[in-house]
Amino acid sequence: MSAPDSSPPSPASAALPVPAEVRELLTSRIHDVPDYPKPGVMFKDITPLLADARAFAVLTDAFAGLAERHRATKIVGLEARGFILGAPAAVRAGIGFVPVRKSGKLPGATLSQAYDLEYGSAQIEVHASGLAEGDRVLVIDDVLATGGTAEASVDLIRRTGAEVAGVAILLELGFLAGRERVERALAGAPLDVLVRV
Repeated sequence: MSAPDSSPPSPASAALPVPAEVRELLTSRIHDVPDYPKPGVMFKDITPLLADARAFAVLTDAFAGLAERHRATKIVGLEARGFILGAPAAVRAGIGFVPVRKSGKLPGATLSQAYDLEYGSAQIEVHASGLAEGDRVLVIDDVLATGGTAEASVDLIRRTGAEVAGVAILLELGFLAGRERVERALAGAPLDVLVRV
């Protein structure tokens, strides 16, 4: 891959629709698991998608395409499924991958960001040397629910001096308020969702 253009993408290029056949393939491989992890919850299981080589390749291509379109120089994957989705997309796009982990999981110097949960708080960390001024970073994760982790990752990336190129999500749970929270944090950078339920 050639060196990315440093100019930001135009707003019109930031929200291209996902082709129907891609959305249908991905949706067909995400299985509903009722009453997990507790009664009344419908869990969305992405492991059948990962086990299907064609569907996983299509997903990887979609994320790599977003990285290229938004001129990302690094992909950040959020623990833990963001690692599984983000790392192959980074390889496909020819750019670096940086994990954002739960507190205490990374050795060496880190930067951390706290965020609120429904009951209590949590903290995520990135290696202090993993991102720097001049990097354009695409955040990748599997599910957008309440948006706390994605919002915290955007704040954390900006604290490193890097620019947030956008956030890309496999599955958005539209009945939760995560989109508004993340869009507010992105302040105009794109939020791309491949499947919304």
